[in-house]
Amino acid sequence: MTPEPIELFIRAVDLTGVFANAILGGLIARAKRFDPVGFLTLAITSGLGGGMIRDVLLQVGPPLALTDSAYLLVAIAGTAVAFFVPVSKRLWDLSFPYLDALALGCWSAAGASKALAAGLGWLPAVMMGTITAVGGGVLRDVVLRKTPSVFGGNTLYATSAILASIVLVVLQPLTVAPTATLTAIGTGMLVTLLARRLEWRLPSSYSWSPKRAVAMLPRPRWRPKRKRTRPRADEA
Repeated sequence: MTPEPIELFIRAVDLTGVFANAILGGLIARAKRFDPVGFLTLAITSGLGGGMIRDVLLQVGPPLALTDSAYLLVAIAGTAVAFFVPVSKRLWDLSFPYLDALALGCWSAAGASKALAAGLGWLPAVMMGTITAVGGGVLRDVVLRKTPSVFGGNTLYATSAILASIVLVVLQPLTVAPTATLTAIGTGMLVTLLARRLEWRLPSSYSWSPKRAVAMLPRPRWRPKRKRTRPRADEA
């Protein structure tokens, strides 16, 4: 596969993440009853923040969001969808987990791929994939004066991005780029959705200690049987 189609594919994945997270930012703005300026600010921060942080750290030129108009237009389109399309609570509850998981998977794969293309090693690539996936959400929470949800008290999120980035880094040299990218996206989505469904969380430092960890280990329920003695004849 020639480099040009690969770059176009990664760009499409990146833009998909922008669109999904822009919608998420816009829906949160709707829940906060923001005006159109608030919608646009929150959606663009959420949709473009992670990618801009990634591009600044990679130092490969100005962030793509500033040089490629498609990124800003896609973020605005996501804002418009969130602003004009009425979303009921039921639809929000059904769509939010899947949009969130899709954005995380796309950005993890895109961030790790761009880091590898820039000549970085596997560990920085995993870090770039994770930053791309969670950076926009962190900026959005900071703007809303909230503690970023990736810092704890939530189901697995940054961990899902790390796993998706690792899958991309491992498969990239072994197969064609679309296969590695789609597998990484699927991994990120699957782990994120399973974590929401099964309430998978990382332990906090206050809830974990060696003593508690030992206490939580399963213990055998076997108990030694007491030897029964038959009564003697004179006692019967």
